[in-house]
Amino acid sequence: MPKATVFDMAGKQVGEIELSESIFGIEPNTPAMHAVVVNQLANRRHGTQSTLTRTEVNGGGRKPWRQKGTGRARQGSTRAPQWTHGGVALGPKPRSYRYTLNKKLRRLALKSALSAKCAAGELIVIDDLKMDEIKTKSFAGFLGAVGANNGALVVTAEPKVNVIKSARNIPGVRTTIAPILNVYDVLDGDKLIVDRAAVARIEEVYA
Repeated sequence: MPKATVFDMAGKQVGEIELSESIFGIEPNTPAMHAVVVNQLANRRHGTQSTLTRTEVNGGGRKPWRQKGTGRARQGSTRAPQWTHGGVALGPKPRSYRYTLNKKLRRLALKSALSAKCAAGELIVIDDLKMDEIKTKSFAGFLGAVGANNGALVVTAEPKVNVIKSARNIPGVRTTIAPILNVYDVLDGDKLIVDRAAVARIEEVYA
């Protein structure tokens, strides 16, 4: 059964915790993690790109020259795609890039990501993660004390306003809660900082 050292907010070791084998101790499935990350990034795309077709470009209502007798190719409008300032043929229009993956695959990918972080020694468990006041400097000091200077994902069991607001201006640091943990955020952070209560919540939700 995997274990993790528990630290306090000052970075001092205060104990050890046993982690669930089925969540933090499985063999990471790289294809599953890749599929879920690609899915998350695709679902974030706005898909709002749009080009003007020949019917949407302003002008071009008059036939530029008569059909026959000029020696030139027949033309019906100066806004056809082959003309300068003409419309775009078959250009992009607003669309959704969203698609879904089955729940079993998404859960496997999340467990793989958590297990990979644990195996790499990038999982940091905090005994009681809280901030008495909103202070970015204090939170940055906490990150330095636990060795997360290069960025981290901070996970709590429930929303903690002081933690969220203290961390939001620090580059590379994100905050989330255990029930909505996702693969991309777990893998993107240099360290995974989890409140002790959040560990129990993760094991409860994703068991």
